[in-house]
Amino acid sequence: MFIFPGIGVLANVAGIIAGGITGTIFGDRIAERFKDTLLKTCALVTIFLGIGGTLKEMLVIDANGQLACARSEMMLVSLLVGAFIGECIDLEDRLESFGRYLRQKTGSNGDSRFVEGFVTASLTVCIGAMAVIGSIEDRLMADPSILFAKTALDCIIVFIMSATYGRGCIFSALSVGVFQGTIFLAAGLLAPVMTPQALSDLSYVGNILIFCVGVNILGITHIRVANLLPALVLATAWSWM
Repeated sequence: MFIFPGIGVLANVAGIIAGGITGTIFGDRIAERFKDTLLKTCALVTIFLGIGGTLKEMLVIDANGQLACARSEMMLVSLLVGAFIGECIDLEDRLESFGRYLRQKTGSNGDSRFVEGFVTASLTVCIGAMAVIGSIEDRLMADPSILFAKTALDCIIVFIMSATYGRGCIFSALSVGVFQGTIFLAAGLLAPVMTPQALSDLSYVGNILIFCVGVNILGITHIRVANLLPALVLATAWSWM
């Protein structure tokens, strides 16, 4: 395979489009009970990925050999301040507004779940350390392996979501392209900042947001996850404060 910087980002976008189109095509052929079960399974997988990733960063063995919670101050401040900033600029509403714009431009006004699918899929495939680390390595080391692995996961997740939410999920490829493309282009500036501790803090808070996305998919409640996204920036900057 011919490897060049950026192929990981392009593959991720293509994989999401492929999964979304396939899910949309076959969604009408899948019985509602199957789609409901698949979507709830997807939600459970997302929830437990978030829990597992969070506990991996949160739990440590202290000097007395006992299990303890680490960096709780970082988590608390990042989430609370991040939520305040996110609500002030209302990222969730902006993302939904863009979803409504896409729905209108694609002639999907009759699709009642277009915006929900776009927002949910976008948050699912954009949040997480894999997107950040993979984009940086794709640029600086021409190593797309992390983004290739992410592509496989995203393709399956977006396929399942598209079968239920419809073609709004396909356009989460735009969100990934902009998000990971920006990180890819800025990799030279970001690399010195993304220390092992910063990446660990990013993964810590990012996995909590992944858990929140899973809760939303399951329909337990609705958490305005997009308005928590500033917490990722604060968590990354925590080690430098």
